Amino acid sequence: MRAFAVAVALSVMLAAAPTFAQAPAPAAAPAPQAAPAEAPFPTGAKYAFVNIQRVAAESGQGKALSSRVQALNTQKLTQLNEKNKALQTSQQKLDSGASVLSDVARGQLEKDIDRQQTEIQRFTDDAQKEVQDLQTELQSEFQQKLGPVIQQVAQEKKLEILFSALDAGIIWADAGLDLTSEVIRRFDAAAPVAATAAPAAPRAATPAPAPAAPRPAAPRPPAPAPPPKQ
Repeated sequence: MRAFAVAVALSVMLAAAPTFAQAPAPAAAPAPQAAPAEAPFPTGAKYAFVNIQRVAAESGQGKALSSRVQALNTQKLTQLNEKNKALQTSQQKLDSGASVLSDVARGQLEKDIDRQQTEIQRFTDDAQKEVQDLQTELQSEFQQKLGPVIQQVAQEKKLEILFSALDAGIIWADAGLDLTSEVIRRFDAAAPVAATAAPAAPRAATPAPAPAAPRPAAPRPPAPAPPPKQ
């Protein structure tokens, strides 16, 4: 069997994976454009290409892994905002009480502000590393799952070379040589994302039983007749 090479760059960061920063969350991205219609693969073609960024952005695995990074990023931003608010409160207390605080109180507040600033810087550095480490871990996971799918497609089509569209410097190519959509379909089939179970609908409250109607009082026995007079 003829040997072939798969020249595809899999070391691509997951699409939409955010980098931790102290800025607020970016605005929602515009709706993705519909995937272009697939053209038939040219008979006997030995070369093709795949857009790895599209695979990362449109495949179920790519979306799921990106969501994990986004969730961690959002969590860290929330924690950072809370720390910044606490620092701002301390700074306002120092500014507003400059004329009434004792030297001891002012000195203690200044130490607290220095400590908070140091903690914020340390937290920011640690959070950036944690997000980057997760990105690296998920990138490796993405590669391990996608690689066999790409190789299978290349083998089935008896390709000699499979290019990465963004790295190969392609200026023009027959649309039929673009195997991105097929790779996405194969990838989703080979590595399906477990659906998140929807929360169970709240159970309808059981109506309280209607109060029982009052039972009629039992009739009193008749009073005994007085004894006859002698």
